[in-house]
Amino acid sequence: MTQPLPPTPSLRRRMACWLYEGLLLFGVVFIAGYLFGTLSQTRHALDNRHLLQAFVFVVFGIYFTWLWSKGQTLAMKTWHIRVTDRAGRPLTQGRALLRYLLSWLWFLPPLTVIGPFHLPAGETAVLMLGWIAVWALLSRLHPQRQFLHDALAGTRLVHDAPGEARARLKQRKADGLA
Repeated sequence: MTQPLPPTPSLRRRMACWLYEGLLLFGVVFIAGYLFGTLSQTRHALDNRHLLQAFVFVVFGIYFTWLWSKGQTLAMKTWHIRVTDRAGRPLTQGRALLRYLLSWLWFLPPLTVIGPFHLPAGETAVLMLGWIAVWALLSRLHPQRQFLHDALAGTRLVHDAPGEARARLKQRKADGLA
């Protein structure tokens, strides 16, 4: 007998979590940038810019893949959101990596327009925020209210009640996994 899956968090909660995640990523970017600058002996911010961007992309991939395979990031814990596969099981690292790569659909379309046209900062912000709003609202069309990258990756965001998290931790300890 299978248990019913927990409900999908509201769009407002998921977007609040998304914004909080962005704030937390400033620390990750700072540490990654410092590490890259130190190891590459970069003296000017624009030197090795594309290599730094690739490095941060990889660091983000490691960060999200590792934490999503554990169930949630710090922001997701704060907002009581957990990522699972379609059946409600924890993600494998491969599926978490696929989710990370597909999550770039949030940013790639506006970035492909911004790059060749060299848009000013104001237009760039409007284009990026407009696309993010459209992308988020498209989740309303999915039967379980999931984002498109979650549907494509075979993952889903679910409500993670505090009591359920404690029960999972207790079970992991009993199984010798924690």
